[in-house]
Amino acid sequence: MIWQSPVRLWLLLGVLALAVGYLLMQSRRSRYAVRFTNLRLLDRVAPQRPTWRRHLPAGLFLAMLALLVVGFARPTAEVRVPRERATVMVAVDVSTSMLAGDVEPDRLSAAKESARSFVDGLPDEFNVGLVAFAGSAAVLVPPSTDREALHEGIERLVEGATGVQGTAIGEAISTSLGAVKGFDSEAAKDPPPARIILLSDGANTSGMDPMEAAADAVTMKVPVHTISFGTPGGTVDRGGRPIQVPVDGQTLRAVAEETGGGFHEASTSDELRAVYDDIGTSVGYRTERQDVSARFIGLGLVFALGAAAGSMRWFSRLP
Repeated sequence: MIWQSPVRLWLLLGVLALAVGYLLMQSRRSRYAVRFTNLRLLDRVAPQRPTWRRHLPAGLFLAMLALLVVGFARPTAEVRVPRERATVMVAVDVSTSMLAGDVEPDRLSAAKESARSFVDGLPDEFNVGLVAFAGSAAVLVPPSTDREALHEGIERLVEGATGVQGTAIGEAISTSLGAVKGFDSEAAKDPPPARIILLSDGANTSGMDPMEAAADAVTMKVPVHTISFGTPGGTVDRGGRPIQVPVDGQTLRAVAEETGGGFHEASTSDELRAVYDDIGTSVGYRTERQDVSARFIGLGLVFALGAAAGSMRWFSRLP
């Protein structure tokens, strides 16, 4: 924490002096009480002598002063705030291999559930869009703050939704970038700060070269976070016989490294949720230093109210 007016912290010495003075006064009062030897009469005069309660208002009052001094020194701290026009594109693989049952109930169903949790955890100000891809890619929901439309789009994520077989990772990235470019009337000249979250279980098998799409993402300064989802033992049923569809994250790792995003691996629903949570803490935010004096002043006022309430309750006076 950095103070804009650190010299004002010297006022804390005044608070310390008050605390020392209070302790000295209490010590003198204790010595006077010992000289009052008629304890039976003392019990009649003051049958209920407060113990810790008589110190509580004073303690709260001193704490209030200390907090107000710290606030007066204008402390600042780094705070994460949502970026204006922040845009997040979620691209989900809907190829046949996503029906593998190595993740309960299957890869695609688990991906849909985790995607819901992810978008619901983002700030309401974020614009979120949805892309489905298999052998080609399509925007199901353009980026907006309409979470209801996004939930409806996630429900439409079904195997073969694009109508073309295969896994087109490059097309998914390119389509997501196109949605970012067309976000609003200013996007062509001033693109919004954006991130792409791409989930797949395999290597690229059709369409645009993923590294070519990654180069476009670098030009637009859009990091691509990739998630490799599934296990090496995944299979899908085709005509009564299992077809192996092992997860392959090599291409996804290369794309993430090229664009400055993060590469993640998940083999269970819980791991996938954890990955989304981790990504959610970094996308669409910027860190800036802000004045946080209000925190200390507010807490000081709470302590002041506590000191006043305690003093009135137990001693019928304000401190």
